[in-house]
Amino acid sequence: MSLKIFDLTGKTAMITGSTKGLGEVAAIALAKAGANI
Repeated sequence: MSLKIFDLTGKTAMITGSTKGLGEVAAIALAKAGANI
């Protein structure tokens, strides 16, 4: 069972510099929360 704190289903997020580091981690977390990246 997973704990879903944020539900971003249907939302769009734009992340710059997401090829490595913090941007990559943010992109993965937002995608797992349901956001379109």
